[in-house]
Amino acid sequence: MVEHEVTGWLDRITIVISRVAMWMPAFVVAIIFYEVFVRYVLGAPTLWVNEMSLWVGGGIYLTAGLYALQQRSHIRIFILYDLAPRWLRRVFDLMSLGCVCVFAFAVVWGGFGEAKAKLLRWETFGTAWDPPIPATIKPLILLTLVMLALQSISNLIHDWNREPAAHDPADDLDLPVHLNTLTEPSKSDGRTPNR
Repeated sequence: MVEHEVTGWLDRITIVISRVAMWMPAFVVAIIFYEVFVRYVLGAPTLWVNEMSLWVGGGIYLTAGLYALQQRSHIRIFILYDLAPRWLRRVFDLMSLGCVCVFAFAVVWGGFGEAKAKLLRWETFGTAWDPPIPATIKPLILLTLVMLALQSISNLIHDWNREPAAHDPADDLDLPVHLNTLTEPSKSDGRTPNR
């Protein structure tokens, strides 16, 4: 995959977060392998691996959307978007930005009190290991949504005057390269290929 260009300070922050998040699944796999080994080979299960994998997995899940948005790889309905003239595409982009910002504002507005309370009392998970998952994940949800809204604004600003990309349904097909040479004349010697 070719990454989208970095267009500002917010993209740099998103890229740094995504680089950390890209290595976290390997960490989760490693601690689960450790748990399997100590549980079934040594007969000494841990108290912390299950909760740690939930904690880290929640962080990965939250931050992955930032990277997808920065890369412009989120789901779009190109069949409608590509048929629209440039001015209507900009209207669609503004509507999308409005929806993202309204959603982010509503969740932050409605969840700020609860997230603040969980963080200030350092609410824990309630298990034997008892990590502070609610105290950290609830504020992370709000922080991620603020960054998501800011990333949407940044994308709109940087893409506003950019030439629109054309999307062809054939782009999604994985055709072998040699199939194209069977129907086109050879450019090297002017002869047509055998059919």
